[in-house]
Amino acid sequence: MAQKAQAKGTKNWSARVTRESDALDLEAGVFTWKNPARIAQSLKYSADVSQRRKAPPYRSAMSMLVFYINRAGRNLDDEQKHILEQAKTELRKLYGKG
Repeated sequence: MAQKAQAKGTKNWSARVTRESDALDLEAGVFTWKNPARIAQSLKYSADVSQRRKAPPYRSAMSMLVFYINRAGRNLDDEQKHILEQAKTELRKLYGKG
């Protein structure tokens, strides 16, 4: 019984991290958008204006995007995963990283 309570409490930890990140204040639903450039621009803005991040803005933005892709796992449909992978490319361009 204790394991069920513990599992329930930790089951949605990644959603909580995405929602309540100490590093970035994200726009609502940013990872559900269909435009990779818009996703990248939003992440860049959030990272650039954040006063709480511990890493450089590019790293914070990319880390949040990769974290979301990894944590969504098999619940992320192929189309949205492709859009988010394109957003990584767009984010690199915005920061002059490739």
